[in-house]
Amino acid sequence: MSRSYIPHWMHWLGSPPNFYRFAGAWRPWLMAAAVLTAAIGLYGGLVLAPPDYQQGDAYRIIFIHVPSAWMSLFIYIGMAIAGLIAMVWRVKLAEVIAMECAPVGAAFTFITLVTGSLWGKPMWGTWWTWDARLTSELVLLFLYLGVIGLYNAFEDRRRGARAASLLALVGIVNLPIVHYSVQWWNTLHQGSTVDFLDPARSSISPSMLWPLLVMALATHLYFFASILGRTRAGLLALEGGKQWVREIVAEQRA
Repeated sequence: MSRSYIPHWMHWLGSPPNFYRFAGAWRPWLMAAAVLTAAIGLYGGLVLAPPDYQQGDAYRIIFIHVPSAWMSLFIYIGMAIAGLIAMVWRVKLAEVIAMECAPVGAAFTFITLVTGSLWGKPMWGTWWTWDARLTSELVLLFLYLGVIGLYNAFEDRRRGARAASLLALVGIVNLPIVHYSVQWWNTLHQGSTVDFLDPARSSISPSMLWPLLVMALATHLYFFASILGRTRAGLLALEGGKQWVREIVAEQRA
């Protein structure tokens, strides 16, 4: 790809030392914003929102379950895009970002499955069923774990990142299955609660919707703060012998 097609700020940010300093400056602010919005969202969801007319207070796990489920898909898309850039243009920063997305995405997917199981027991009478939505979400967790495992199977981190990126790209076919499973099949899992394209079709009260959206914002802010910190550590590990790393270490020791 010709560099003339890349905006100047992206070219500047693609440099590992520039990204390291940029991430260090922004991460604390993003983490603070994530904590603040999570506190607001949890207070709104657990205290201010009224009980559901059918599920009572048991539905309140939605404020953890649904944002985590959204993140499990969002992060996978981000990982696949970074993986594509890593494979096609071999951008070192993209390789690190793609691989650092995988553990965070796996964590959100695991939380989704656990909270879904906790919610399913009182509502469905079982911790688990091979429902289309649950099964495809479990496959998503296996894909994340596969990316992590394949990456760590290579001694050459850059080759491992590109091989794992290929797996991430292949696995993206699972995302529409997760999202549309409740529409394509007659499943036990309920349909989508929030319709972003047509909010009037959302099957949730506004008093419950706003804490849910605030929690979604909190999880996104946490993800970006987390990925900035993890990428900084990944760049240091990958470029440990470079001059810019030695300069940063010297600055921190001064």
